[in-house]
This record gives sequence, structure tokens and C-alpha cells, in this order.
Amino acid sequence: MNTENTKAQMRKGILEFCILGLISRQEMYVSDLIEELKKGKLDVVEGTLYPLLTRLKNGEFLAYRWEESTGGPPRKYYRITEKGKIFLTELQNTWTELTNSVNKITQNINPNL
Repeated sequence: MNTENTKAQMRKGILEFCILGLISRQEMYVSDLIEELKKGKLDVVEGTLYPLLTRLKNGEFLAYRWEESTGGPPRKYYRITEKGKIFLTELQNTWTELTNSVNKITQNINPNL
């Protein structure tokens, strides 16, 4: 079994949660999101991020505004909506329950078996 593939799938599964969490702090431009995700060891490319942002916008969890840029085309800044804040709270609760369960189940793993 390919460990890198499994790790990538685990990261993809929590990416939506991480993006909403970051944008809940402040409005963000895509390159800002990518930079923050990289700081957290989640390397994401624009080709992965844009479809996810579009889904979150279409689900009314995110909204955006355009801002003129001094160094190129206008930039799209994303912000979380009220519906997004509620969804983020639900994801946070689910994440807490899931990590507690996984930690409990895996606390005594013996990798030497």
C-alpha cells in the first residue's frame, strides 16, 4: 500500500475545514491561503484550491469581493458567511470528536507487531 497516497487522502479530507478556519480569521486571497496552508505543512496548488473555493461559494459558505491590484489583475478576496460560520462550528465539533476517538483507539499501538 502506498503511504504517500494515504497521507494525501487524509490531507484532502480536512482541507475544507482548514480553509474555512483560515478565512474565518480574515478575508484572504488565494496566494495568502496557499502560504498559510504551507506553513501548516499542507501543500496545496491553485488547481486544487479553486474548485474547492467555488464549491464553498456555491454552498453559500464563502463570499468574495474584487479588489484592484497595483501589480496585475484585480484580486478576489474570500470571506466567510454566516452560513459558513455555522458550518465551520459543525466541522470543528466533528473534528474534535474524531480526533478524540482516533487518539483513544490508537493510543496503545504497538508498531513492532
